[in-house]
Amino acid sequence: MSPETRTHEESLASPSLAEQLIEAASHVQVRDLNTLRRHFPGLGPEEIADRLVTGAVHSSEAVGAGVGSAAALPTPPAMPAELAAGILGTTAVEFKLIAELHEVYGLPAPGTSRQRAALYLAEWTEGRGLNVTKAASAVSLMLSVRVKRELRRRLVRLAVRRIPTLAPFMVGAAIGASLNRYDTTRLARRIRADLRVRQVHWEALPGQDPVPPTAGSETTAPPER
Repeated sequence: MSPETRTHEESLASPSLAEQLIEAASHVQVRDLNTLRRHFPGLGPEEIADRLVTGAVHSSEAVGAGVGSAAALPTPPAMPAELAAGILGTTAVEFKLIAELHEVYGLPAPGTSRQRAALYLAEWTEGRGLNVTKAASAVSLMLSVRVKRELRRRLVRLAVRRIPTLAPFMVGAAIGASLNRYDTTRLARRIRADLRVRQVHWEALPGQDPVPPTAGSETTAPPER
C-alpha cells in the first residue's frame, strides 16, 4: 500500500467523517410520495423507481468523474479533502435515492430527520434494504456504534477503489464515472428487490389519493436531480 493510499484511508476512517455524513444526510431534501407522484404524473411505483434510479446514476457518474479527475492530478496533499468531498457527494446521491425509493414503495422510515438519515445510511452501508418501519429500530440504529464503524469501513473501501493516481486526467475521470455507475446501479437493484417484498400499495397509505394523478395534471415534470 502506497503512503498516499494510507493517508487517504486514515482521513476517511476518521469518526468525524461518519458523523458529518449523518449530519449532512439529515439535511438532504427528500421528496415524499405525494410530491413524487406530482412530479411523475400517471406513473406507477416501478416506473417512478426506474426514473429515480436513472437520475441517481447520472448524478453519481458526474460526481465520480470529478473525483477521478482530481485523483489523476499530481497533487497528493490535496487529495484527502477532494476524495472525502467526492465520497460525501456520491453518498448524498445514493442516500436520496434510497429514501425516495422507500417513499415509492410505501415504506418511509419513521422518526426525526436525523433518525431517518441514520436508518437510510445503515441501508447504504449494508447495501440492502432493511426493515425501517419501527421507531425503536430507528433510535437504536442511530446510536449504534456498530453501524458507525461499518459506515467508516465502507468509506475506506470506496476510497481505495477511487484512487487512480497513476492514470491520465481523462482516464481518471472515466474510471471514476464507471465505478460510480456500477456501484449506484447495483445498490439500487438490491434495495428495490428488498423493498418489493414488503411493499405497501399506495391505496393503503394514509393521505394518498386512491387514483394516481393523470398525465394531464402537470404539463412538465421538474428535473429528477
